Order: sequence, then structure tokens, then C-alpha cells
Amino acid sequence: MAQQHETSLRLRLRYRFDHLVAGGTTALIGWLALACLAVVIPASAVLVWTDRAAPTTLSGRLAAVWVSVGQTLKIGGAVGSPLYVLASVTLALVALLFVSTLVSLITTGINRRIMSLRRGHSTVLEAGHTVVLGWSDQILPVVGELVAANANQRRSAVAVLAPKDKVEMDDEISAHVTDAGTTRIICRSGRTTDPAELARVSPQTAKAVLVLPPDGETGDAHVVKTLLALAAAVPGAGDAVVVAAVRDTRNQVTAQLAAGPGGHVLCVDDIIARLLVQTARQPGLSLVYQELLGFDGDEFYTAAARGLAGRTFGETLLAFTTSSVVGLLHADGRVALNPEPGTPIGADDRIILVSEDDDTAVPADASSCVDEDAIVTARPGIPLTERLLLLGWNRRAPLIVEQLDQFVSPGTTLDVVALGDDATMRAASGIAGARGRLEVTFHSGDITDPGVLAKLDVPSYDSVIVIGETGLRPTAPPPPARGPATWAGQGTRAGRGTWAGAGSGGVGGAESGGETGAETDDRTLVTLLHLRAIGEAAHRELSLTTEMSDDGNRLLAPARAGADFIVSGRLISLLMTQISESSHLADVFEELFGAHGNELYLKPVSDYVRTDREVAFATLVESARRRRECAVGYRLRSQAATGPAYGVRLNPDKRQRVRFGEHDWLIVLAES
Repeated sequence: MAQQHETSLRLRLRYRFDHLVAGGTTALIGWLALACLAVVIPASAVLVWTDRAAPTTLSGRLAAVWVSVGQTLKIGGAVGSPLYVLASVTLALVALLFVSTLVSLITTGINRRIMSLRRGHSTVLEAGHTVVLGWSDQILPVVGELVAANANQRRSAVAVLAPKDKVEMDDEISAHVTDAGTTRIICRSGRTTDPAELARVSPQTAKAVLVLPPDGETGDAHVVKTLLALAAAVPGAGDAVVVAAVRDTRNQVTAQLAAGPGGHVLCVDDIIARLLVQTARQPGLSLVYQELLGFDGDEFYTAAARGLAGRTFGETLLAFTTSSVVGLLHADGRVALNPEPGTPIGADDRIILVSEDDDTAVPADASSCVDEDAIVTARPGIPLTERLLLLGWNRRAPLIVEQLDQFVSPGTTLDVVALGDDATMRAASGIAGARGRLEVTFHSGDITDPGVLAKLDVPSYDSVIVIGETGLRPTAPPPPARGPATWAGQGTRAGRGTWAGAGSGGVGGAESGGETGAETDDRTLVTLLHLRAIGEAAHRELSLTTEMSDDGNRLLAPARAGADFIVSGRLISLLMTQISESSHLADVFEELFGAHGNELYLKPVSDYVRTDREVAFATLVESARRRRECAVGYRLRSQAATGPAYGVRLNPDKRQRVRFGEHDWLIVLAES
């Protein structure tokens, strides 16, 4: 009962205090004054009565108490006539009010300024910095790569603007980028589609502006609006290199118009689809691009022609011992990758090469290291038909099928297994009907079901591609239809159809169904787990290429070390940062990831040199030159499962001697 009484008394006192505070400023000041006097007057009386030097008379002691109270409350405590005391107290109260008000105004102004800074509303006063607009899963790899790119600079800055709390952005970036080196990362909060708020990061004085596509179906529209806001915030042609990315192929032209003639717009779907196809046909290629696009290893640079002017492109291939020449940047801005060996080099041309840094591209002749006796003539290639398997379906899948049809030999077959609805199946004939070399067969099934995978005889396929499924639900097979492609459900041929409707997010469509990148990666991880079990049971290493959204999930993937993973967010981030540092690389990457022109290939070393002896890498460069190719590295099969390089060696010293095996690969830039 006592505890009950104490609790209720405490609650009543708390209730009365809350009621007092709710009474307003006037009531609160009055009660505060009474409480102060109730403490100060008795304490002052105690001090006076216990002081041996205090007056002996009652009036004298009361005056001493008044002086103590006045000094304590900063109201003077003057003694004299009543009028004099009243005037003294009034002046003291006025001074106290003035000083209190002044302190309050100063404190309020400082707090307002601090809150403004914490909200990220102040303007960034920088020049030559890099601006990142938007917030998505690409922000962390973009900032990390920019920090790596600026590692050799004395002072650099990256300004991020996004509709997100500044403190949250600072915390998230600092948790990922633990060592920013000489780069200062500045976050500002604001809408990237508002020119006034966009001006907070000073894009008019920046050297580069990166526009990230936000997550969601309206991400591409947001990128276009941001580019328009950027044009409004920086009237006229600015000096900054503008790089943006959109997901939908159909929106690339619109975004390019908004970016202007000097802007560069990357299409995520197109690039990812092309790289998936290239890697599926060239196992290990994803590792090459991972090394080539990052700033930690060797990447693309340009070097002045210097003493090479007047010579031919073919002669420059052996003119650098620690850099690999791959093309020319002409004086008019044109980029030529792997041009004809006889192409002359102008005095104002620049040489495109792969090097460790821009200061390592120093000419040094390596032709004396070529071993003519080791060079062999390549055996004529025989076109081979392949059996390919595509597990999963999303809006990029039609692009993958289209790209495969351009590269494979006639008679190659592609089996597609995914969940589908009536709309996706009805559209399948439109995709498969235009194929000229590829025979496509569709199977309805859940790729996370081990029973479905077991019926496919996965080890019998030459290559397997796994992509994330979005917006798909199982459905009954459609009625039979005529066409070159078939739909096979539950082990029987059921009809023909398409995979490009609202349910699948077809060509250029938005991914529907509400799945996030994390959810699609979860299904992909389950599929990989079953595929690993199938490979182990068959005692065979599957040729597997996997698409993922989150680079963190790649580390969880149950796959062999050095397997091919295409992480869409990280890949686009690497491309954007590379172009922001060197704008001419946009043309280089456009050709590398295009369906036509030069691409990177992994070809048997035995087609270039003899494998019964040690040879300098210069010998492989010369052998590749005679086939109109540029050799940029190699991959050793014996180290293919050993990290971190997994056998890939880009831009080796041309004087380095290596003994290659029959199953090693040479990395070349070639047309085919």
C-alpha cells in the first residue's frame, strides 16, 4: 500500500508540473520567480545570521539579507530610500532583460545555423570538384572509386546532393569509405530536380557531374528531370563532364537530349546484357573488366605521341614495355580502338593504352625481346554449335537473347527456364521469331526448385547464365502456336510465346511485381546453391555466368572462386567514374560493350606462341599484331581458382618471360 501511495503521489506531482508548464510563458516565469525567492531569501538569511561580522540590529541584518538577495539575483541590492531601491531594481531588471534577450537571440541564431549545416542546406564553395547527384545502391562504389582515382592528388573534393538527411549520408559513406585520403566528401541535402537546391553543390565550378539513377520504376524519369535542372542551374555549356545512367533502353535517347551534346548517358540494361553475353562466351572476362575498370590496378589512359609521331600504330605496340597500347585518340577527338597497323600517328594524336598510372606510360622499345621462333600460325577456327541455358527472366533478358543471336554459330540452341504468365508467353514469339542463328526454347519452371533443375541435365550445357527474376508468377501453359521458338512446360512442348509483357518488364519496361534487388539476389543465391550441388554430383565444373544487383551478395554466392559475376550496380559505377575522369573513355566503352567493333577476348595462348618454352610477353604482342589484334594480358589456368587475381594478369611487363600451358589464355582486343 505504501508503494502504491508513493507512486500515486509522484504521478500527481508530475501531473501538476506538466500542467504548470502548459500554462504558458507568463505563468512559468511567475512560478520560477517564486521558487527562486523561496530558496534565495532563506539561504541569504542563514548567511547573514551566521556571519559574525553581521550587524547586530534587526534592521541592519534585514538590509544585509536584501543586499545578498540582490547580488545573487543580479538586481543590485542597493539600500536607501524606497524610491531609490525601486529605481535600482527597475534598472537592474531592464538590464537583465536586455542581456537575456541578446543572449537568447545569439543562441537562437547559432542553433539555427548549426541546424542548417546539419541539414546540409549550405552552399559548397569548391572548384574542380566532382558532383554526385542522387542516392542509390551505386553511391558507395562511386564515392569509393572517386577516392581511389584522387589518391595521387594533393587536394580533391566530392560533393553529394540527394533528398536524404545529411547526417545519415555522412554516416553511411564514412562506414563504407573508411580512408578517404586527401579527398573531402561533402554531403548536402536537397532535391536534384530543383535548380535552386542543386546549386548548393556548385555544379558550375565542378570538373564532373555524375547523375545516378534512383531505385524504382520512375528512376529514369528522375534522371531526365535532374539533367534538365542541371541545364537550368548552369546556363550555357558548362565545363563539367556530365555522366548519367538510365535503366530503360528506350529512355536513353531522351536522357541524351536532356544531357546535351557534351553529356554521356549510359544504358544499364544494354551494357549488362552485352557483358553477360560476352562473359558467357568468354569465361573469365568479368575478372578482366573488374581489373580494367577499377582505379586500384591497371586502367585506360592516354599519352602524348612524343617521339612516335610519324610512325605507324603497329610500331607503337612494342614501343612501351610497361604499358599496353590499344588505340589512338586523334586530334579532332575521334577514338580508334585497334586501328589498322599501318595507320600513321599524327603529332597532335594521343595514344590510348592500359597502364598502372598516367605517369607510367613512358616509351621504351621492347622489340628486342621478341622470339621469332616461338611465334606460331593459328589453326583455322571451326564454328561450333553450342547448347546454352538461361535461368530466370527480367527486362534485360530479351536483350540477352538478341545479343546471343549476333555472336553464336548457326544451329546454337538456347533453353530458357523461368516463371511466366499469359502476357509473357504471348510475347515470346516476337522475341524468338526474329532470331537468325539461335534456336530458342522456353520452359516454364521455378529455377529455385531443385526438381526443375534436376530435369534439365545442367552439366550437358556448354554455358549457363543465371539472371534475377522479377515480377514473374507461375501459370498454365498457353495453347500451341506456330513460330520458330517453342514454349515447353512440365517437360512437354506446350506452345510458343514471349517474355516481354507487363509481367516481365519486357524490353525497356519497368520491372514489376515489387521485387527489390535484394529479393532477386536471394532467389539467385538459392539457384546457385542447387547448381553447385549438381556440379559436384556430376564431378564437373559448370561454365556459369551470374547477374547480381548487390556486390555484398556476391561474397555469399555458393560458387567456385573466380566465378564470373556481373554486379550491375558496381559495373555501372565503375564506368561512370572512369568517364568522369577521362571523357574520351565514353567512346572506348561504347565500342567495347557494343555489338560491333572491337571487344576483349580470351583466346588460347597456343594459337599465338609455342608452349614448350619460356617466352617474353613481347612475343605474344608481336604475334597478336600479325593477326591485327592488341594483346593486353593473359590468364593462367593453373591459378584460375587462386585469388585475388584468379590467374588474370593485365598489362605485364613485355620483358617478363612466362612458360604458358596449352590451356592458358591470351587477353586480346580484336574484332572477332
